[in-house]
Amino acid sequence: MSPQQKALILPEKQGNFKVGSRSIPSPGIGQLLVKVHSAALNPVDYKIQDDGIFVTHYPAVLGVDIAGIVEELGEGVENFRKGDKVLAHGNPSIIDQGAFQQYSLTVATSTAKIPSSQSFDSAATVPQGLDTAIAGLYGKHLGAGIAPPWAKTASDLEPKYPIVILGGSSSVGSYTIQLARLSGFYPIITTASPNNEDLVKDYGATHFFDRHLSGRQLMAAISEVTDSPIRIVYDAISLPETQSVGWGLLAQNGILVLTLPPSVKEDEGKGRKAVSTIGSPHVPYDEEIFRSSWAMIEKWLSEGTIQPNNYEILPNGLEGIIGGLERMRMEQVSGTKLVAHPQETK
Repeated sequence: MSPQQKALILPEKQGNFKVGSRSIPSPGIGQLLVKVHSAALNPVDYKIQDDGIFVTHYPAVLGVDIAGIVEELGEGVENFRKGDKVLAHGNPSIIDQGAFQQYSLTVATSTAKIPSSQSFDSAATVPQGLDTAIAGLYGKHLGAGIAPPWAKTASDLEPKYPIVILGGSSSVGSYTIQLARLSGFYPIITTASPNNEDLVKDYGATHFFDRHLSGRQLMAAISEVTDSPIRIVYDAISLPETQSVGWGLLAQNGILVLTLPPSVKEDEGKGRKAVSTIGSPHVPYDEEIFRSSWAMIEKWLSEGTIQPNNYEILPNGLEGIIGGLERMRMEQVSGTKLVAHPQETK
């Protein structure tokens, strides 16, 4: 194996991406070296570039969604072997763990085997979206803190109550719908563009409403579906206008889960809370939630309990990521994950 690899490098804060060469790293304790066959794109990737957030050391390699083959095992890794097909949640704040390169280090506790029923491309759509949904629903520190369904006992079972998911066709929204189904929420109400109605219902939404409805219109529509109080709204979009809609739907003491910082003011509510979640197993919050959920991912994918996102393959390997991120900036991607093939870089 050549000691050099190709990577999409961000040379400086708020700089421009360029394809270059860097050394292939060696795995440390609890790590794996993965040959990256598929890397999916996320909005956070262009937000890091545009706003200079999250990453403090440059040059940097961004990207968090990894799928590939195990090339080498670090000390203490017991559940994997060389040649395993895996998916993993990368870490763009550490250059060796970014997804947008041909070889990446992954952490064993946030790596899972890919079942034979799934491809590298489909598996690559899972990590960031699923982890953000998990953190927002089950995280005790930065989430709604409900009991995760894979850890429930009979005493944890809760009566069915509704949940509203704004942006159900987004990656985070789609996994939130699926986890809400696992957790026994009913009804599972979501908003999306009309052309994505069938998609969100396939994921498990019981009721769909057009995302262009005003807050008042949506509240009226939901009141026709359920007269139970809305205790949880998961806003997978989290723009100021969607936050305002979600906030207005919440019952007293309800919680609005966000993927961006809150723009609503809690003191305007009656015991309502807004929490901005962080869907990363690499931050010191809710580590046990992530550890236990990653232990379930292979089983969920194998059984079809969790369906990966629809995806589109970008051309030209790592080079294609630049155009893909621009399309995401321009809001030209809907209901689909963009996936690059680093090994196809020329």
